[in-house]
Amino acid sequence: MASSLKPTQNSLKRLLSNLQAQRRMILAATSCSVLNKFFDLAPPVLIGLSVDVVVQEQNSWLANLGFKSVPSQLGILALSSFLIWSAESLFEYLYGILWRNLAQTTQHTLRIKAYKHLQRLEMSFFEEDSSGRLLTILNDDINQLERFLDHGANQILQLFITVLLVGGAMAFLAPGIALFAFLPIPLILIGSIRFQRMLAPRYREVREKAGDLASRLSNNLGGILTIKSFATEDWELERLSGNSDSYRRSNKKAIRLSAAFIPLIRFAILFAFLAILIIGGINAWKGDIAIGTYSFLVFITQRLLWPLTTLGHTLDEYQRSMASTNRVLDLIDTPVTITNGIKTLNPDKVNGQILFEKVSFNYKNRSQLLENFNLSIPAGTTVGIVGATGSGKSTLMKLLLRLYPLDKGKILIDGESIENIRLQDLRKCIALVSQEVYLFHGSVAENIAYGNHNANLRKIRQAAELAEAAGFIEELPNAYETLVGERGQRLSGGQRQRIALARAILKNAPILILDEATASVDNETEAAIQRSLLTITKNRTTIVIAHRLSTVRHANQIIVLDKGRIIEVGSHQQLLKNGGAYTDLWRVQAGLRENELLKI
Repeated sequence: MASSLKPTQNSLKRLLSNLQAQRRMILAATSCSVLNKFFDLAPPVLIGLSVDVVVQEQNSWLANLGFKSVPSQLGILALSSFLIWSAESLFEYLYGILWRNLAQTTQHTLRIKAYKHLQRLEMSFFEEDSSGRLLTILNDDINQLERFLDHGANQILQLFITVLLVGGAMAFLAPGIALFAFLPIPLILIGSIRFQRMLAPRYREVREKAGDLASRLSNNLGGILTIKSFATEDWELERLSGNSDSYRRSNKKAIRLSAAFIPLIRFAILFAFLAILIIGGINAWKGDIAIGTYSFLVFITQRLLWPLTTLGHTLDEYQRSMASTNRVLDLIDTPVTITNGIKTLNPDKVNGQILFEKVSFNYKNRSQLLENFNLSIPAGTTVGIVGATGSGKSTLMKLLLRLYPLDKGKILIDGESIENIRLQDLRKCIALVSQEVYLFHGSVAENIAYGNHNANLRKIRQAAELAEAAGFIEELPNAYETLVGERGQRLSGGQRQRIALARAILKNAPILILDEATASVDNETEAAIQRSLLTITKNRTTIVIAHRLSTVRHANQIIVLDKGRIIEVGSHQQLLKNGGAYTDLWRVQAGLRENELLKI
């Protein structure tokens, strides 16, 4: 049995270790819950004392304290009732505030901690996981824990205090009769533990199915254009229905089990209540116990046992929250394979010399892509990198940005290994225009200034002009304040790419990477951007990755890659004269015959 509880115990221990900063709030909330329950259990004592006063009069328990007359005794009870009710209400108010604030603080702390850790993970983690599952963890799972802290934690505490205080009082007043009230408790606890063991895997499955459903919804909403264009609405609806039904069925199995708990508990409580009612009544009738004591026992037995009916619901919430907690903490505990460097790097002092030295790398579960790869890029030069799809062009840039860890070798900037440089500093020195342009939901100006939040509108306009984006931006309904929509869906592919280029220009980093930056623009815009690049790349190390060779023809040096190896190096004219792979690519793209090629 101990081993079966180990995962849950570990979950709670892991959660508390992540809430060290909230220890004082936890202690305060716990104290208020305990005090509230202490005063909440006092009314049955007052009822017992009241019966004792009416029956025993001058011989009552209160009379022994010096209050001889019945009116004075009832007055003391009335005053005590007022104070007890006031204290109970006060501590209920306080624990309500404290537990809810703790729930809010906890969900905020864990969400920020999980997201902060998520941003530190390497790109391979995101390639292997789904955004829908991660969103479920950051939202639904953390909210599930919040709901438990709102109510469930207090209920468990008060249940424990009830058993402790009431059990102690009953054992003190009438140990023989109290035994009958205690008999169902071990059965209830054993039953609760067994239910807990059976519920835990069911709720883990529920959370997994919830993640699958969220992943399906996220993918479908993101790919709605593809779904519509391929007329696969019915097929996707069927797939979504399957995920939703799996989630429903996993919940149904958990509900069927948890719903059976309370009815079983009620019968155990009924047995104890009847035992106290009959055996206690006979003892009072015989005079073995006082009538006031019997009244107290009858009332307090229900206060002792009835809260146990909520144990099933509370355990249900607890198991749901622990299943969610495990998923959140598993994400937080995911190891980061790319460690941060310690050396600072000032972008204003970077020359931009880049050296790949005996670099080896392969993507997880894929064949070797780079092996003992060497490449030197002089500072302030423009280098074009071309090659077939899968040759490793974009991989070089991802490694330069330390989005993936190297298997072997090292990459240096101005003679310093990038592994020694703080990641934030390294990436501030590099401006990237990716082939997969991502715009955030917001205005055009906000997206251009994304890497330079302090930029004013004048600088934003200058960057847009250099990126040949100012023309179409001015024609938008609200110009630079126009909302681009989620992922920039209100703009064309070419417009998005030019805004991304403007964003990189405004960042003003010493190293500029253009990864298929003109792939989605027309020939006229590409020519305009090429003219702008003469200004943009001045005194800046620029790496241009392209399929369209016209984009790199003016580069100082062109690198031709094939399956992770450099097969040709030279200027545009030199490579054409060599008549190698670059020449073949140029001929295909330009549609030229060999005699025409030589005239270029």
